[in-house]
Amino acid sequence: MTRNSCMAMLLAGGEGKRLAPLTEKLAKPAVPFGGHYRIIDFPLSNCINSGISTIGVLTQYKAESLHGHVEDGRHWSGGDPSADIFLLPGGMAPGSGYSGTADAIYKNIERIDEYAPEHVLILSGDHIYQMDYREMLDFHVRHGSDATIAVKSVPWKDAHRFGIMNADEEFKVISFTEKPSKPESNLASMGIYLFRWSFLKEKLMTDAQNETSNHDFGNDVIPELLHSGAAVFAYPFKGYWRDVGTVESLWEAHMDMLDGEMKFEGDNWPMYTNEVAPYITAYRHPLANISEAVIHPLTAVEGDVERSILFGGVRMGRGSKVKESIIMPNVKIGRDVQIFRTIIGEGCVIEDGAVIGRPDGEITVLGADELVFARNSSLLSRTNELIKGMVRQDAAAAREGFSTL
Repeated sequence: MTRNSCMAMLLAGGEGKRLAPLTEKLAKPAVPFGGHYRIIDFPLSNCINSGISTIGVLTQYKAESLHGHVEDGRHWSGGDPSADIFLLPGGMAPGSGYSGTADAIYKNIERIDEYAPEHVLILSGDHIYQMDYREMLDFHVRHGSDATIAVKSVPWKDAHRFGIMNADEEFKVISFTEKPSKPESNLASMGIYLFRWSFLKEKLMTDAQNETSNHDFGNDVIPELLHSGAAVFAYPFKGYWRDVGTVESLWEAHMDMLDGEMKFEGDNWPMYTNEVAPYITAYRHPLANISEAVIHPLTAVEGDVERSILFGGVRMGRGSKVKESIIMPNVKIGRDVQIFRTIIGEGCVIEDGAVIGRPDGEITVLGADELVFARNSSLLSRTNELIKGMVRQDAAAAREGFSTL
């Protein structure tokens, strides 16, 4: 792929209300994943591994949490000195802030024009998958497409959360509905769009003048393309992909990882990140029982870990047990603690004797830097009720802030 044939614009401004309280201090794409990474590492690594080395990262909500991680992009360059990965904060854009996904690209038209790309790849910053975008580009060119949307079949029970489409035998999109209340198909948009830049630029300028538009790809731009008769094709993706926009889906994706449904790394598809090494002396107690777990090498573990992921900097005391849980960076777990089916945010402190979650219960979640005592660990149920209330409010909205689906 030549340098100017395709560039990527990575939408990473999502607030992630359905991931609260994990997103109280972090943008959704900055949430840790998989023991070493953050969610945004997946599309960034995909780009570099696909030969796309010009990448704009568009930020907005809690932008500093991503800016500190991405920095100047050198950690994702893959050794390519010509790689150009740059941040595009919403507050720096003309008109102060991005009002939708299409608006975010529109407000950076001049920056894109500097690179004069033939094609522009629009990506979501909050999905877990590994994709070779070159194959999608080949499909796009071969079909003479104005716009190509990557699609994946999803469980019917989840279809209402996505942009849903129907396509004919040649993969030409016939209809598209953003987050339908009663889906007629389970073919979901992955929030990955590929356009001829000259075509997209014209459509964005038209959309920007439409006062009734929400300036969103899923709600406005794609439906208008279909209405106007543009050549829109669906690119079927067969690999692992998961939207981790809810607490439950984030937990399930980690369980998929433990079950071997997704595999990271590999000589031909390395994962890149900017991981800050924790200040800790690594230790494993000889009597600690560890099974079906992913544990960062820089951890101190004296208790039992089963079907769980422990990130770097985690300290776990004797007599403690962690099962079916995700323990994010720099969490301190005291002695005789019991943790079941729980996601614990960065920097939390769990005091001796606390019990969190239930072996057969719903997923419990703690935000960053929370302190849990044994005598008041029952307070976590109130936290979960707050989260459920936020989810109910969010479900009533037509779309969520900076959503890319």
